[in-house]
Amino acid sequence: MLFWRSPIFCIFLMVRVVQMVQSSLDFNFGSVIHSSFHSEGGKEQENTQRWLQRPKRQAVTHGITPAEYIIDIDISFAEFSLQETIKSYLAISFPLLVSASTANISRINVTTVCNSTSNNTHCYCEPGYQWPAQAHQVSLACPNTTVAPEASCNCIAQLPPQGIYCQLQDEGGPLIHIIKMSVYLNKTFQKDLGDSSSMLYKKYKHDLEKAFTDGYHCLPGFRYATITGFRPGSVIVAFAVKAARSIPVLSASTKVAEALSPTYDLVTSSFTRHSEVIYGDIQMSVFPDLIFEGDTITMRCELNQVSNNVSWYFSDGLVTNSSRHSITSGVLDGTSMSTLKISSITLNETGNYSCMFTKQAKSVPLIFQDDKSIAVSPIKIMPSEDVEIACDGQRKELTCCTDGEINWFHSSWTPNGSINISGTISYTQNCTKYLLEADASQCPAEKSGSTTDYTCELSTADGARKHSVIHVTYCRVANISILSSIPGKVSEGNSFSVSCKSDVRNYDKVTWQIQTGSLITDVSSIWYTTTQTQTETESVLTVGSATLDWTGMYICTFFQKCGNSSASTAIEVLSLPRKQDIVRLPIEAFIPCPGTQVLKCCSSKNENYTVTFHVPQRHPPDLTGKREKGRPNCYATTMDTGNRCNSTDSVFQVVCKFTNQIGGSVESSPMLLNLVPVKNIMCNSSQLGVGKMGAVITKSCLHSNKTGNSVRGKLVYKCDNTQWVLAENSCLSVPVNDLLSSAESLASSPESVQKLPTYLQNLSVTVKQEQQTINTSAANLRAVVEILNLISVIPVAAEQDTMENFLSTVDTIISSPRETWNAVKNGSSRLLDSVEQFSESLQPINNTIPPITYDNLQLKGVVINESNVSAYNKSFIFPRLSNLSGSVLIEKANIETQKLKTTIISVAYATFGHIISQYNNTDDFIVNGLVLSTTLSAGSQLRKDFHINMTFTKTDKFLKNPRCVFWNFSFSEDGGGWDETGCESKDNGNSITCYCNHLTSFSVLMSPSDVQSNGLSWLDYISYIGLSISVLSLLACIVIEAVVWKSATKTRISYMRHVCILNVAVCLLIADIWFIVIAAMHDKDEKMNLHMCAAVTFLIHFFYLCVFFWMLTLGFMLFYHLVFIFHNASKTKMKAVGFFLGYGCPLAISVITITMTYPQNSYTRDNICLLNWKKSKAILALIIPAMVMVAINAIVTIVVIAKIPRRSIGEKSLNDEKSSLYRITKSVGVLTPLLGLTWGFGLATVLPDSPEVFHVLFTIFNAFQVDFPTYKVNIPRHVSSYAFYQFSFLKNTKQFVWQNRKIPSLFNRITIFIF
Repeated sequence: MLFWRSPIFCIFLMVRVVQMVQSSLDFNFGSVIHSSFHSEGGKEQENTQRWLQRPKRQAVTHGITPAEYIIDIDISFAEFSLQETIKSYLAISFPLLVSASTANISRINVTTVCNSTSNNTHCYCEPGYQWPAQAHQVSLACPNTTVAPEASCNCIAQLPPQGIYCQLQDEGGPLIHIIKMSVYLNKTFQKDLGDSSSMLYKKYKHDLEKAFTDGYHCLPGFRYATITGFRPGSVIVAFAVKAARSIPVLSASTKVAEALSPTYDLVTSSFTRHSEVIYGDIQMSVFPDLIFEGDTITMRCELNQVSNNVSWYFSDGLVTNSSRHSITSGVLDGTSMSTLKISSITLNETGNYSCMFTKQAKSVPLIFQDDKSIAVSPIKIMPSEDVEIACDGQRKELTCCTDGEINWFHSSWTPNGSINISGTISYTQNCTKYLLEADASQCPAEKSGSTTDYTCELSTADGARKHSVIHVTYCRVANISILSSIPGKVSEGNSFSVSCKSDVRNYDKVTWQIQTGSLITDVSSIWYTTTQTQTETESVLTVGSATLDWTGMYICTFFQKCGNSSASTAIEVLSLPRKQDIVRLPIEAFIPCPGTQVLKCCSSKNENYTVTFHVPQRHPPDLTGKREKGRPNCYATTMDTGNRCNSTDSVFQVVCKFTNQIGGSVESSPMLLNLVPVKNIMCNSSQLGVGKMGAVITKSCLHSNKTGNSVRGKLVYKCDNTQWVLAENSCLSVPVNDLLSSAESLASSPESVQKLPTYLQNLSVTVKQEQQTINTSAANLRAVVEILNLISVIPVAAEQDTMENFLSTVDTIISSPRETWNAVKNGSSRLLDSVEQFSESLQPINNTIPPITYDNLQLKGVVINESNVSAYNKSFIFPRLSNLSGSVLIEKANIETQKLKTTIISVAYATFGHIISQYNNTDDFIVNGLVLSTTLSAGSQLRKDFHINMTFTKTDKFLKNPRCVFWNFSFSEDGGGWDETGCESKDNGNSITCYCNHLTSFSVLMSPSDVQSNGLSWLDYISYIGLSISVLSLLACIVIEAVVWKSATKTRISYMRHVCILNVAVCLLIADIWFIVIAAMHDKDEKMNLHMCAAVTFLIHFFYLCVFFWMLTLGFMLFYHLVFIFHNASKTKMKAVGFFLGYGCPLAISVITITMTYPQNSYTRDNICLLNWKKSKAILALIIPAMVMVAINAIVTIVVIAKIPRRSIGEKSLNDEKSSLYRITKSVGVLTPLLGLTWGFGLATVLPDSPEVFHVLFTIFNAFQVDFPTYKVNIPRHVSSYAFYQFSFLKNTKQFVWQNRKIPSLFNRITIFIF
């Protein structure tokens, strides 16, 4: 503080401020002349104008001791008397809390007093202070004062420069002394004194620091004292005193004790001085000044005293010798020296380093210490972006910049790649630049597109270095050649290809475009493939069926990072109708002979074609078609049949051939023409033509719209009683026909991918509108399936609307009646395949597949990528169908091997079983759960040990024998079939779990009854043995009949009886032999020709019917002779009736059956040559007659039994009763097999879920049939009696195990009842 004595006085106050203190003092000394805010080291931090107010004490809580600051205050006044007043006023207790602040004032000292009069000016230093050398260098010393150079003085003869004031006599130097001490408090140590955040700790700290300050403030050079901790023993207080010089702190111990409250019971004699640390006596240097990460730095300390005990510290941690740290120390000429060398310094080693020399003084050790804070900076390189350089003289400049001066570093550039081109280096203030230039000679074609790494490295002389890599891609400008497989023009419907070659192997992508006028169309990538060789790249665009959309300029572009290259060629597609679009009039017709017939062929395209009509494989002149007036798209000609009437071939074909202007041609499907003599014509219509009785003609479909164009399909008419009657209508509805034509065009369009979403929307809406028509028309249903099959292979983005439109169409047609589906060959199989292909073609959006839910199907999926590799687990439930459900699980291990971004999609069908069951080769097994289809995205491969787990809830809980199957599309018959290969099943009660090692569409087949999985049952063996014995016995029977025929047929009755027996034996023998043949072929899974199979089935059917009808004849004869005793029919009449019933009726039934069912391919079963049941119920033609015969013969048996016990005269004796009972039993035993009554058990076996006991009884009673005539002869007279014993009859139940070699795991056991 500076005082002006007269007439102006001023004082300088040196105020020491420490943050977080306990008292406050306000000053109001008038206006402030100037002030400077200094840190402990004396550097100016802030210049401010301050107002001080009157002092005012205020107690606060003391906290952790922070940094110390010094504030210099200049006060001027005019009255000299104020000098002593101010000094006495400042004799107050410290510390003081600064108002509204977190700092406190630890001490205020008056340092400087200046007097200014009109004659002279003197500025004096207060005791203990002196002017620094800087002051007397710019100011004169007071008179009679001698000052040596670089020395200080106590008085100057003028006002000092602003900011210069008197300082402690040794404070002008760098020395700071920290004296570490302790003192005892005779008090019990409390736990809270060990917690610096406790209130007790803070109170002790505050009170003791205030006492230390009050006791030591009188010592020159004292700055402050701070508590460093408390420890037990009573209470040991550790504290440190900071001073500008070495001060006798122990001499002021009494004053400290006096300043402290007696309650602390301080032991004055316990003050102990432990050590003294001196700062500022060591010269410490660091090299280099700028330190970068990786540099090797050197720190050196020198002390002008001798000390061999030296230590280095970093952030309070001791530094020792290591692989990167090296410490060397020594003494030279009385100077102690120590050097710390750090190699490859890191950023973590930024901080404060301390050098300590220790000497032992009289009582305490003296520690000379100095600190240096170093900052390790990273070498920051900001490289330019990666570049592409075209090898055509193009120049590009690479740069590496730093946040400092580039001349601090040495820079270098190094290329590394297949193309190493050197550049020119230049510099700016903070950047190094590298200019590159490349020409074609430096870029070989095979290396074009390769990348060279240019390494920019900055380094320092002290070892730090940093580099950055800039990637430079060199691209040779490609030479593109384009070549077409056609000479510029192609007919619609034909195929062609265009190849585009680049002499540069590497490329980023290839695109194809078609330019028509100003319109440019991007060709979907599904139409072209690109391949690479060692020296070139070729992209080939292939069009399988050209449409008019493919007309235009073809532009092939190869893209590289540094540019693109293109080539083009023009192709024109000329109109030509497709074969399926040519409408024939008629398709099939009858032509009067002699007479004429108008033939027409129409197309949907109104172009000028050359159309000719000709007969294949014949050589009459072709007929030229002429365009019809009013219908320019139709061409007609008239055929004269006069010269064909004498031909042996009354049926011939005519095709029409369309030829366009470049010679492209297409032939229609043939028109089938039948020549009919005029005299045989029964039906004659101007619209439909002529025909004989029963004739069938086929016409094209015409709809009623204004264009008059045809729709696909046909109309079949039959001539019936002089009238043409519509027999079949398979015409498509106009909307469905338009959808099919659009789908065919879309599938061949260059923009198929882009146009597909719009088409799917139209498809969904139209199919829902036409649902009723589709439900009743197999042709429309077939067309929709064809549409879905055409568009399912087109890649499409997995957008919610697009997926819903496709699947809603599938959901709509699945609900069509089963009868309609049965009329669509391979329909359900193709639909299943279409949905699988659609799932594989889906392209995920944002790595997601949206779930789709409908009444009949649901779709769920997931995208597998690096961030989402987990088990695939999806569940499906259909609440509207009794909560029918299923689930799919693929373990994580089976997914991890898939390529990145693999899509897994599952589709669940709730009602698909009712339309696909038409392909079951067994009547017993049915689909009993969901059909679950799971697919991977195209290109994904399954691991060898792959497996998928699926759970199916049962639709019918009472079905048995579960089989896990998949739909095998490779089966040619019926377009596919259920296959059990690679699947295992587990029955869980209400659900079935399937384990399979592949993916496709799966389901569960179950049977109403348990069926053995393989081999023959014991009933089969009984049947085979019984049939074999029966055949041998029947042969023996026939031989015996031949031997005894004359002696056994002397009477009319016996003759007819033996005729019946012989015919039964012959018919049964033939039927049994054929039955054994087909049974053996079936068990061996051998197939028979279709026509041969029908012939064998006819024979079996016919001869078994003959057996029944001859037994019926035998029953009628027995009835006749028992009831009509006195009526004798002639042998001729009886033979006529017998042969009519025995062969005529069976022949009529057999012929009618094969005539009605064979044309519809429903005469025989699919898997065995026996009468069909499922499709046509043809087996009823055997069952019904057999049951009728059994019923009639049962009545005959009852009549016989009723006649046996009857007596003519008198009452019956006991012996008569026994004799009657014996005769009844004998008659029943003989007549039951003789009249075929054991066949009644067969009726019970036909019923669903019939007990197995009926099957066993039926097999036992009917497995063996042998006809042996037994004779009781009175030798040498005549044959007195004849008994017919029949052991058994034909096996009625035959179980076959069918195992298709293509479906080895699907065993269908079929019970076939042959009556």
